[in-house]
Amino acid sequence: MKIVKYQIKVPYTKNNTETVYTATLTSYTLDIFNETGRRKSPAVIISPGGGYYKVAEKEAEPVAVRFAAHGIQAFVLDYSVGKVPFPIALLELSKAVAFVRENAFEWDIDPENISICGFSAGGHLTASLGVHWNSDLVKNTLSLTDEHKPNSMILCYPVITSGEYTHEGSIINISDDEGCFSDMFSLENHVSKDTPRTFIWHCADDDVVPVENTLFFAKALSKNKINFEAHIYPFGGHGLSLCDETTSYTLQEHNEKCSEWFIKAVNWIKEPNK
Repeated sequence: MKIVKYQIKVPYTKNNTETVYTATLTSYTLDIFNETGRRKSPAVIISPGGGYYKVAEKEAEPVAVRFAAHGIQAFVLDYSVGKVPFPIALLELSKAVAFVRENAFEWDIDPENISICGFSAGGHLTASLGVHWNSDLVKNTLSLTDEHKPNSMILCYPVITSGEYTHEGSIINISDDEGCFSDMFSLENHVSKDTPRTFIWHCADDDVVPVENTLFFAKALSKNKINFEAHIYPFGGHGLSLCDETTSYTLQEHNEKCSEWFIKAVNWIKEPNK
């Protein structure tokens, strides 16, 4: 396995002042072996949670290594956080997807099977690209066509809405003082026929990001006839990551039932037409 860090730079102009933001994309890619040859593997780009004020480590490398162990070329995006206004992180993820697709041959990746995977606030970032990838805000700012469009999304206890059931801290951290992007933050209202297929899971007893976030998004996917798979587990709370000893801090986070999500997601990635 090769672990390499790349810089994703996003210039952004506001009030006639240009600022260049830098995210880090870390690759966890398997070598091309003489015994197996090229396989055009799936790829996944992971956006950890952290309320848009930090990047949660337990939702980063441990998840990437686990995906790589199942033959999926994995990447972790350390996106800009900490009162960095919308849409900076969204633009960084957009460029990361385009970067992986542009280098698909080098990494032995199927350019038509690139997933994005997000946890909590990282789930909001992931779903934001899923619903806004073809918006003028993204395409015109970065001069992109469709090379940044993900083929599918994996959303893990995601922040989705900015309404009644929101995770207030996440929305505050990406809002600017003028609130001019606020309509874009309730992602359930922006699902369309162009939204990628989606795998989503949540715990019903989540008292940090209420399960209604997932329910609202699943309803919108269904309304727009988007292929999706959803799992609601009865117990587990929030922030479980892999749900086993790899990422558990408390006994509550070591949840065998919820840990099923990972292998279900792997199978879902590898069988996109089922």
